[in-house]
Amino acid sequence: MSEKRYVVVEGPIGVGKTTLCRLLAKRWRARLVLEEFEDNPFLTRFYTDRSKYAFQTQLFFTVSRFRQQQRMDQLDLFHHRVVADYMFGKDRIFAGVNLADDELDLYLTLADLLAGRLPQPDLVVYLQASLDTLMKRIDARGRPYERNMSRRYLERLREAYSDYFFRGRRHPVLVVNTDDVNFEGNDVALEGLLEAVDGHGGGIETYVPRL
Repeated sequence: MSEKRYVVVEGPIGVGKTTLCRLLAKRWRARLVLEEFEDNPFLTRFYTDRSKYAFQTQLFFTVSRFRQQQRMDQLDLFHHRVVADYMFGKDRIFAGVNLADDELDLYLTLADLLAGRLPQPDLVVYLQASLDTLMKRIDARGRPYERNMSRRYLERLREAYSDYFFRGRRHPVLVVNTDDVNFEGNDVALEGLLEAVDGHGGGIETYVPRL
């Protein structure tokens, strides 16, 4: 199979995207692109009052991610392998959960205009986990603004991610359930994942981690 030059790791909050991205970038000696979520001035307020701050939070993320991915142009992808812990399309997932209908219509108009100007991933590694697993991981990392996150909200995100990838999929996808595996410190599971990425033939496929 041809080398995937641009690989994205995606999945709901707490699933382990950034950890896996760092491992892949180190193994491939690839350029690592990480989401700049801590720069969003509305994020803390969003978790306190989602209905009031959802649109501002979403708009800031959309513009920030667009600018970051614009810098990752085709020339960069030609010279370097790139692995990122988010795709531009994730904004659609969060917007569908967080925005009112009129706000969502406006957002989608903007997102469609921007998305066509960005490079598209060769493969998305979609990480899944149960709600209990996600809650445990979120609690363990201890980000203050995530303390008010409800199980109901996180479950809606899990469902929205599943719907996006299994119904509205726009990219080749490798589905990986992470409930029983931590790729950090598990060379067997990581090697198996690397083989699954390299051998991915398009469409949607599943990798069952080696334990």
